Amino acid sequence: MSYYEFDINTEITYLKGVGPRRAAALNKMNIFTFYDFLVHYPRDYEDEREVTPIDELEENTVAIVVGHIYRIESRTVRNNLTLINAMLRDYTGTVKVTWFNQEYLMSKLEEGMKLVVKGKVSEPFGYYNKYYSITVQAFDILDEDEDPNLGIFPIYPSTANLNQKFFRTSMRILLDRLPTMKEMLPSSILSENDLISYDTAIRLIHFPRSRMDIDEARRRLAFNELFLIQYGLILLKKKTQDEELGIKHKRNGKLMKAALNNLPFELTGDQQAVLKSVITDMQKVSPMRRLIQGDVGSGKTVIAMLALIKTVENGCQGSFMAPTEILAVQHYEKFTKLLEPLGIRVGLLSAQVTRSKKRRAEVYEKIANQELDIIIGTHALIEEGVQFKKLGLVVTDEQHRFGVAQRAKLESKSELTPDILVMTATPIPRTMTLTVYGDLDVSQIKELPPGRKPIKTTVRHKQGRKQVYTFVRKELEAGRQAYVVCPLIEHSDSEKMQEISSAEEIFDELSCGMFKDFSCALLHGKMKPKEKDEIMQAFRTNEVNLLVSTTVIEVGVDVPNASVMVIEHAERFGLATLHQLRGRVGRGSDNSYCFLISDTKADVSKARLKIMETTSDGFKLAEEDLKLRGPGQFFGESQHGLPDLKIADVFRDVNLLLKARDSAEVFVQDEDNADSMELLNRHLSIAYGDKFKQIFNN
Repeated sequence: MSYYEFDINTEITYLKGVGPRRAAALNKMNIFTFYDFLVHYPRDYEDEREVTPIDELEENTVAIVVGHIYRIESRTVRNNLTLINAMLRDYTGTVKVTWFNQEYLMSKLEEGMKLVVKGKVSEPFGYYNKYYSITVQAFDILDEDEDPNLGIFPIYPSTANLNQKFFRTSMRILLDRLPTMKEMLPSSILSENDLISYDTAIRLIHFPRSRMDIDEARRRLAFNELFLIQYGLILLKKKTQDEELGIKHKRNGKLMKAALNNLPFELTGDQQAVLKSVITDMQKVSPMRRLIQGDVGSGKTVIAMLALIKTVENGCQGSFMAPTEILAVQHYEKFTKLLEPLGIRVGLLSAQVTRSKKRRAEVYEKIANQELDIIIGTHALIEEGVQFKKLGLVVTDEQHRFGVAQRAKLESKSELTPDILVMTATPIPRTMTLTVYGDLDVSQIKELPPGRKPIKTTVRHKQGRKQVYTFVRKELEAGRQAYVVCPLIEHSDSEKMQEISSAEEIFDELSCGMFKDFSCALLHGKMKPKEKDEIMQAFRTNEVNLLVSTTVIEVGVDVPNASVMVIEHAERFGLATLHQLRGRVGRGSDNSYCFLISDTKADVSKARLKIMETTSDGFKLAEEDLKLRGPGQFFGESQHGLPDLKIADVFRDVNLLLKARDSAEVFVQDEDNADSMELLNRHLSIAYGDKFKQIFNN
């Protein structure tokens, strides 16, 4: 019987000992099937391989002892604390063992019983400090001739309703039922990477015999996880290159040359190199799939604009999807100013437009009839009624905010297979890029345009707030503008309201106090879109001098006159977010400043904020953030649509990731691997379900 004939997708309620109530608790942990339970890996292990003779106990250690009860008593120390003390002895000595608030044990324990006890050893007590004391963490009652069940035991992520004993017992039952799992990787990959078999790894990760077993099992399963994602992304990329016919754009003509000549600035070396790659891709018959990574203000948008001009020159339409209404309108205004003199028709499709049925219908009709050449918009671009006549290029800005499925939906808006250009100002370390964007070719713009002044960043304790805001006032008096950013937590409505209130409190404090003679405004995500747009427009035109905001201004707001950014409770933001926020200033010719206010006592938070003072390199910050905070939700569906990793860690396993990538590339190119590919496709489908079809386009 093979792994797949066993039907690993059986609902978890059919596992012996589970039942409807426990199944409901497991469902809350995203465990629905036998497979889900099997990949619910231990978070840690208890090493219980050795029993310590009582006369060898050492203070402040955790030990396991086996002995017989020869005296037991219960006593109440105070109203809410009951102690059960038992004297336990083996052939070497005696120890006192103590349970807290477990009075029911008095009906189960009795003198003469044989116990195995695990707990922390405390200082000696009694005459002449004769006996040690153990605070019981776990214990079991043994038959007289029974030996304790010793070994390395898994510790699973659990809930109050499902304890460790349940997980261990149920996992043992499932593994006993599980037939030998068919190996999905060729023997050549196993030997090249020194990997144990998949079946052995699955069994050892749950019930290892040694620390070496844990390391080998974890390494194989982490490799598997990384290999599967790399395999799927490479397969998608290969399918796009081999099977899909795109639009073979012609060489640059008069329109492109005129656009390049009319640019009001010189392209940097990095911009020229990336533009060359984009143009080369667009002139191929296979569709372009390219990611441009560029730090805040590096000039990614002009590359996107030139690519859109190229597709228009070839008789096609282009779409540009921005993550926010504010940014969409901003791009629309800039593109219109630069492109209308060239005869290129630019349209806007956003919530602002779609609120009016008449305007929405007009824009839809113009898109369908190709009366608009470039359409800039938000998520409104992927609504059902939007259909392009001849879509040649899709540009998505800040890709991590859209997700793979949404990008695919925009691609499907035309009968042709359009070129895809993805842009992100969120610096992603190379290892993350390989995993998150494995189906895309990657270009980077690291060189900033000339004239951009560095932003002086300073960390200040909250006791220094007054001096910070005194400085901000001087900047406003000089005719410049400032942001004040407050954190917004996205966990629950009550927390959201609480955080908005704190933003309101700071707004009230500043607008009624030190800045009462300036125009101040408050901006947060609970406001209606129209209200947010009006406030941002007023800030852009300097009708508002001081803007108190949450992170809604993180992406893309361009106000050259803003010279100061103050971030309250800065420790509550990741480095990438702090860097994005900081990038809202420093866009004009004036010196710019960023103040990070924090009263954190945590060493990790202090270290993170200190890094902000010393570097403005977004990619270096991303690497440091990954070191300090871990990969977190880089792999969450909320970021890009890829599944979370269950056992691999892309920072700790960077070498394994690179090996998995190399192995996957060789594997996909080898035509003799057809049978193995079929097995891997099945495994991808089992592991990721509907996401497999959605993400890997299968």
